[in-house]
Amino acid sequence: MQKLIRIEPSKCIGCKTCEMACSFKHTGEFAPSRSRIFNEVFLDEAKFITVTCMQCDDPWCVKACPKSAISKEMPSGVVIVDRDRCVGCRTCVSACPFGMIKYVPTLGVVDKCDLCGGDTPECVAFCPTQCLTLEEEDTPLRQKVLRFVDAMKEGQMEVRK
Repeated sequence: MQKLIRIEPSKCIGCKTCEMACSFKHTGEFAPSRSRIFNEVFLDEAKFITVTCMQCDDPWCVKACPKSAISKEMPSGVVIVDRDRCVGCRTCVSACPFGMIKYVPTLGVVDKCDLCGGDTPECVAFCPTQCLTLEEEDTPLRQKVLRFVDAMKEGQMEVRK
């Protein structure tokens, strides 16, 4: 069954525990800059927004990759990067409508959330306020995201400043 990390912004306190847990899981270091989940601070509004890969049903990054280094695993629905095939061209970075694929200069490849390859991602497990939860395929949030992506594909989204 396809999974997605659900984020409840009103519960986020901006502690960056999600970033620390993610970076430690994947790199062995507590380095938020190497995390696959990102916590943004909006000082004007005193808000914290956490964002990560939406594990799209029809991922643009998969289609954009000239080396087929990105694929969607089934039945989990997780979009993964094969670092051995990735040549670091960054075409997928440009293709992702959510900006959730990051280039890692020290490795010369791209990286993104893979839901930690298991049952519960580290960011979800360690979030002190439970603003992150792992959801199954047909949640209202997933349907909303899919409508957003479809609208973008059809050019119906307005660009806002």
